[in-house]
Amino acid sequence: MNKKKKKKQDEHINESWLIPYSDLLTLLLALFIVLFASSQIDQKKFAQIANSFNAALTGGTGVLDFEQPIEEHQPSQPKQQNNDKKALDKQDKEELSEMQEKIDTYIAKEHLNGKLQTSLTEEGLAITILNDILFDSGSAEVRPKDRQLAKEISQLLAMNPPRNIIISGHTDNVPIHNSQFASNWELSVMRAVNFMKLLLENPKLDPRLFSAKGYGEFKPVASNNTPEGRMKNRRVEILILPNTQASQRENNGSSS
Repeated sequence: MNKKKKKKQDEHINESWLIPYSDLLTLLLALFIVLFASSQIDQKKFAQIANSFNAALTGGTGVLDFEQPIEEHQPSQPKQQNNDKKALDKQDKEELSEMQEKIDTYIAKEHLNGKLQTSLTEEGLAITILNDILFDSGSAEVRPKDRQLAKEISQLLAMNPPRNIIISGHTDNVPIHNSQFASNWELSVMRAVNFMKLLLENPKLDPRLFSAKGYGEFKPVASNNTPEGRMKNRRVEILILPNTQASQRENNGSSS
């Protein structure tokens, strides 16, 4: 009888470890779930899961407590700042419109209609000069007879306050292969640079405010399928930037 009683007691003792073992597995499972949840970006869901486990496992607050996450939102710009920007844009457009009228008056006076054009866009005031009155075919040198035109345009660009100005060269899509240039891209760059050099002979202009670009045939304003369209695409453009864009360019340059 003693042996049977002892055997029953051993069996009872051997089974008692199952309860803490199951509790341990439950806690480990909860831990892994919480760790998985914490690895996700959504912190709100993590807070909800943590609160649920705290209530279920500890009956209240515990090791899974943490503060409510702070919403990471970019602060909205004050409305007043947006209104100021609109006012600056409006002022820029008014000033550029006055410049456009001045340049259009010069174009009409010198009978340059069809050779010089102006357009006011969001980028600024653009003055378009057809290449046919500046360069010979395949050449990047401004013709001597047209140098006076460049000097007169430079007088128009002497503004107070001065503005940033971009000179860009453009060509048609007819391939070029000569001893000087291997592509229209190179030709357009040198035309822009050489024309800019003539403008900067005016001591009233600040070279630090000027830059040159070449787009080759890749920014056409007309179809290259006709001689008239190709003539329009062969051009030099002068872009007078608004003061707002000029300030942004200066800030970007100083931060680099």
